[in-house]
Amino acid sequence: MTTVSIEVEVTSPYPAEIVFKVFNNFHTIAPKVNPQVFKSIEIVEGDGDVPFASGKFRQDVIDENTFTYNYTFFEGDNLMGILDSINHYVKIIPSALGPDGGCVFKQTVVYNCKGDEKPSADTLKFEKDLYEKTYKAIEAYASDHPESYS
Repeated sequence: MTTVSIEVEVTSPYPAEIVFKVFNNFHTIAPKVNPQVFKSIEIVEGDGDVPFASGKFRQDVIDENTFTYNYTFFEGDNLMGILDSINHYVKIIPSALGPDGGCVFKQTVVYNCKGDEKPSADTLKFEKDLYEKTYKAIEAYASDHPESYS
């Protein structure tokens, strides 16, 4: 099986605890800040399968102590007909970027291909840009709506 990956890294003036809480509400915030991509996200079963747009994923890890969460897309059009799955590994690293601390949001996305065909360089660039823009939009939303993480 062939794999290809992208790395997303975004610095934030917000503490890691807040960023982690906000991203745990991704299912409610993402459709508000990026409705072109996320029409709706419906949790259908506990912390398991969550279908949105044209994909289903399972939550693999949520660790509040290390600010990590991992999830795997296993079904849907987002697999482009050439992928078995897409693994997302997210780590929010505390830093001293702002007066209340800050953090670095790091996300590794691994595309697990069915065969030798893999997503094009243009597709990977588009996806990386999309993840960065969505992060910034969610961060801006949280800044304007503190209730999203309290």
